[in-house]
Amino acid sequence: MEGHPNNRLRWAELPPEVRSAVQEILGDRVVAAVSQPGGYSPGTADRVRTAGGRRAFVKAASPAQNPDTPDAHRAEARITAALPAYAPTPRLLGCHDDGYWVALVLTDVDGRAPSTPWRPDELDAVLAALARMAAALTPVALPRVPPIAERLAGDFTGWANVAADPPPDLHPWARAHLDELRAATQRGLATLAGDTLCHTDLRGDNLLIDGDGRVTVVDWPWAAHGPAWLDSALLLLDVCLHGGYDLDTLLRRLPLAADADPAALLGLYAGLAGFFTDRARLPAPPGIPTLRPFQQAQADVLLPWLANQLTA
Repeated sequence: MEGHPNNRLRWAELPPEVRSAVQEILGDRVVAAVSQPGGYSPGTADRVRTAGGRRAFVKAASPAQNPDTPDAHRAEARITAALPAYAPTPRLLGCHDDGYWVALVLTDVDGRAPSTPWRPDELDAVLAALARMAAALTPVALPRVPPIAERLAGDFTGWANVAADPPPDLHPWARAHLDELRAATQRGLATLAGDTLCHTDLRGDNLLIDGDGRVTVVDWPWAAHGPAWLDSALLLLDVCLHGGYDLDTLLRRLPLAADADPAALLGLYAGLAGFFTDRARLPAPPGIPTLRPFQQAQADVLLPWLANQLTA
């Protein structure tokens, strides 16, 4: 849940020893590297090609770019390596970790992120792919992957934090309904359960669509076990954020939402809105200068929908 960095490192800026380690994993010398747009890490994100024509995707970071990103890369390496071969995800080719720099080497996916604002055909293809992924990953147990309610428990204290110290520009409806928002969040957490392995950070920039319409889901550091509808519900926020759709219409066309516990779905969106509202007022973290406006924009999408749900 971060904002797009504008200061991403390039392959050539990595320390020589990190580039050498990546080339050792690939078994060949890298002769071309193209930095990829989008994404949420201030580290590198390069499609590389070796002298022998092998292609791969390389992402690398150190605490100098952002203190939390290396640990996220470590988690992604561990989770990606354990994902079943049938999951629509890249494969991990290797990981370099010297205790400071962490570099992941993954299979390169010949695809692009969905267009934004979202095209109806691409949205249909992605939602169908997520439904298939949820079915395929139910149940899938990975070691050290928590239940989603456990992962979100700390983040979903946002409305309590806001109530204790309301920001001056707090949305007027939210200011008047803080108790209801806190209660909805806690009810949702109590019912947010499932045995599907979920990505939990689904946005357009974590998806790739190839020329045949196949969808690949990338960037898995935050995986958790949760309900089958979770990733699709999270994606709908991204779709609304880019305009052209409203959340109620999207939920009606989402088959998985029919199986969702209404309290869990409402609690998910209430908790996210509280998280974004609370975090948006903080200073930007190192290396991610656009994070706070991005979080505020997501809160602004959710609050009108929550107002309609909680006052209907």
